[in-house]
Amino acid sequence: MDMNFRTLTERITDDEAAYEFLELLRWDGQPLCPHCGSTEQHYFLTPKAADGRKTRTGAVTVRRLWKCRSCRKQFSVLTGTIMHGTKISIRTWVLVIYSMCSSKNGVASREIERDYGLTPRSAWFMIQRIREAMLREDDLPFLAGEVESDETWIGPRQRNVHRNHYANKTPVLTLIDRGTGEARSGLMPRVTAETLAAALTEQMAPEAVLMTDGNRGYQTVGATFSEHHRVNHEIKEYARTVRGKDKQKRRAGVNRCEGFFSQLKGSLDGTFHHVSVEHLNRYLAEFDYRYSTRKQSDAQRMANLVGRVGGRRITYDALTGR
Repeated sequence: MDMNFRTLTERITDDEAAYEFLELLRWDGQPLCPHCGSTEQHYFLTPKAADGRKTRTGAVTVRRLWKCRSCRKQFSVLTGTIMHGTKISIRTWVLVIYSMCSSKNGVASREIERDYGLTPRSAWFMIQRIREAMLREDDLPFLAGEVESDETWIGPRQRNVHRNHYANKTPVLTLIDRGTGEARSGLMPRVTAETLAAALTEQMAPEAVLMTDGNRGYQTVGATFSEHHRVNHEIKEYARTVRGKDKQKRRAGVNRCEGFFSQLKGSLDGTFHHVSVEHLNRYLAEFDYRYSTRKQSDAQRMANLVGRVGGRRITYDALTGR
């Protein structure tokens, strides 16, 4: 599947076409019952009304309904997903998902609000649910190749240079596997030897090769991996050639992480302007997802994301902690 925003809008002309498009991406012609997991015992509920299916209030809806013969329950391609129970047009959902997958700097909720005529609350809730689908799975395999690890601080700029540069800022740790190109970021309570060790051992295999800067917090945990190579930024050393245990030359450094942080911070400042700590992990997931899939086309990235929307339903109250 290859398309751009123009061809997508030409294909998705209304909500009915959007439903069929999502069914193609999620099911590929084989509907899956979200209630019992059946892939065969189902049938399409043909609208009884001549002008389409009607709701209990008498309004006409184009929602495509299926019924499972196994559990006797109805379902649609939206059941149990981030779009479950939405009042927003499904066509709008498809277009916004594509925009968030294709925009390198991200898309602000105010922009979605203006472009699609949504309320500020609806636009914000919508893109937060899409970011929820971008969160990485808990059971991903360990990073086992050459892995760069670096940390940065997200938060307001200090106007008084005599104050602590890290005050009121949130530390973020990012790991990037050079072989697969995958990025994994997460919030850190503090940057210490203990917290770094916990984060790295949770994501990296013992046979991995660790690449870091001169942060002394990596010294202890670095010894638990196959190799640990560092560069000293204090003397303006950003990359150097080293020889590994296998006698192969490696390029020590964390330039990939530095580039990732540059894109992340530039977008947080220029596109979103302000991000609360409570929701920062979803913004990190968004940039991790786009970075990890950067070699895919926008259409492929969107198709992969639609395949992850199931089981990620989140309510507004749960999102806002009410």
